[in-house]
Amino acid sequence: MNLSDLKIIVSGGAQGMGRHFALRLVEAGASVAIGDVNEAGLTETKEAAKGPGKLFARKLNVADEADVASFVAWSHESMGGLNGLINNAGILRDGLLVKKDRETGAVKKLSKEQWDAVIGVNLTGATLLTRDVVANMVETGTKPGVIVNISSVARHGNRGQSNYTAAKAALAANTVTWAREFASFGIRVGAVAPGMIETPMTQGMNQKARDALVANIPVGRIGLPEDIWVAVKFVIECDYLNARTIDVDGGLSM
Repeated sequence: MNLSDLKIIVSGGAQGMGRHFALRLVEAGASVAIGDVNEAGLTETKEAAKGPGKLFARKLNVADEADVASFVAWSHESMGGLNGLINNAGILRDGLLVKKDRETGAVKKLSKEQWDAVIGVNLTGATLLTRDVVANMVETGTKPGVIVNISSVARHGNRGQSNYTAAKAALAANTVTWAREFASFGIRVGAVAPGMIETPMTQGMNQKARDALVANIPVGRIGLPEDIWVAVKFVIECDYLNARTIDVDGGLSM
């Protein structure tokens, strides 16, 4: 697909990688609808957009089914159609599943709230958006279409991230499932799995853990949103790419 032909939703578009994707798409001439719970960030992204494309912004809680349905309908109306989605929205609520305090011996468990929050945004939200965007394309007879899931290198397993790993592994697996289900509709599904990328989310990490991760990246640096954009662009533009996850991690192994 040509970027200039896109009428695409980017979830989590108020900051980090989502903002970068949206701005790049607008530069390329695409129509882009971004959603996020961060309304101030949405405004900042909209003000930063420059290019022949158009950017539309509205608050969105991807974990809320009714909000997702309303956002998809609004996006279609605002852009005059809909033929793409980048499932980028994500959060971290890290913690060991079970932890024992070295001094007191107290046992602490990962809370259900931590689990539910991450699964709700990172997996359920992506699933709801995919379902409603594809339904919209099928109902309107729109083809071709493309879905890009943002997974993670953590999908292979990473200490302290049971919730995040589960969500990102499921997204990678469903990239295959959805590609098979949507093939008859002319819709491709691909995924990009970033390693450690410089975003507000990773900037909030424990500094010791962050430094240890960067030290294990063979290319010798943390990734940038532009590194991931190159892969996302490839998924969109390469019509023979389907049902696959591309790792963009600098060689990092977790």
